[in-house]
Amino acid sequence: MNSERIIKKYPNRRLYDTEVSRYITLSDVRELVMGRVSFKVVDTANDNDITRSILLQIMLEEEAGGAPLFSAPMLAQIIRFYGGTLQGIFARYLETSLNLFAKQQQEVTQAWTDTPFDTVTRLTQKNVEIWAELQDDLLRAAGFGLSGERKKKGEDPS
Repeated sequence: MNSERIIKKYPNRRLYDTEVSRYITLSDVRELVMGRVSFKVVDTANDNDITRSILLQIMLEEEAGGAPLFSAPMLAQIIRFYGGTLQGIFARYLETSLNLFAKQQQEVTQAWTDTPFDTVTRLTQKNVEIWAELQDDLLRAAGFGLSGERKKKGEDPS
């Protein structure tokens, strides 16, 4: 059985959760996201997967209320990547960065009770290494070589 929850969006703009057999709101979908429930939103008019559109609607609501996560200059910079040669690389970079951030947030929460200073030091060192690798991958994909310091360490520039 497929573990992905199916939510149907009807032409009247209502969302129907097939698992609980009832109509739900965007707020309910947000709760699924927060609960890490795997789901897919399908447009009943054409069977298209519109999950991304629904998630973007939730983000717009979140941005409109309270303190926004994205500044206008940040959004403008993201828009500039659309259609460019680095769009795919940028998307992978953002996804990897967010996954790393979430994983480290979880690690900090778990390890904070041990020795906070050691935890922060270890995570900082790990972050520097990971960001350097991500930066090298981005530079390589853009046609540039490794930075001078990493070249000196004898790492393979390809």
